[in-house]
Amino acid sequence: MTVKIFEERLTADKGIFYPVVPYDKEDKLLLMDFTDKNTDLTEDILANTNLFTQYINSKLKASGAKYGIGGYNEHRTIYSRSEIFGPHPNVSSGYESSKEEPRRLHLGIDIWGRPYTQVRTPLDAIVHSFAFNNRYGDYGATVILTHQLSGLTFYTLYGHLSLNSIKNLEEGQHIEKGDVFAEFGIPFENGQWPPHLHFQIILNMEGHEGDYPGVCKFSEREKYLNNCPDPDLILNMMKHVT
Repeated sequence: MTVKIFEERLTADKGIFYPVVPYDKEDKLLLMDFTDKNTDLTEDILANTNLFTQYINSKLKASGAKYGIGGYNEHRTIYSRSEIFGPHPNVSSGYESSKEEPRRLHLGIDIWGRPYTQVRTPLDAIVHSFAFNNRYGDYGATVILTHQLSGLTFYTLYGHLSLNSIKNLEEGQHIEKGDVFAEFGIPFENGQWPPHLHFQIILNMEGHEGDYPGVCKFSEREKYLNNCPDPDLILNMMKHVT
């Protein structure tokens, strides 16, 4: 299945998806920028999860937004905070401090909000897999669901959840459309990030279980975007950002 065919099918079915997070059209959404254009986000803030959380909360409060959102196909500087994404950039030259290319291109949409915000499945689903990816900067508690729609099989990934979200799950478990199955985690269980949901669509799991890259090398951008279409095809939230 090509990404074009998938996008056409989901576009044709727009409107059938249950909201992944509690959201009304009246709720304000703030577009979050985590590229190098955001000079407010200093290395000191990124190095301290409490300061990073305060930064997110202050932005949401100042704008009156319920959620901060965005990040698909965004080349982000924030991944320099964790070595799991590769070496730290050499700022003076614009190149990396080692020959290894780091991962910086984001493949999902992040929804930043209150801890323990409910997460629902947009369609009927089967639990594909789940895991506690407990490295600094990783997903933390993670769930991957399998969906069938218009003859297509695809997957959705939910990262940075609470540990309670995976406590009673079983692979193969059926979850009905609109059911609450997870919640935003807090730093000790979500990979040491401010509370948020990483939501990603995946066409081919390529043998992964309980995990799939949510960030790729820029040189692999085309490959990964062809396997991870725009999550807003399901969320349908980006048109409401300010």
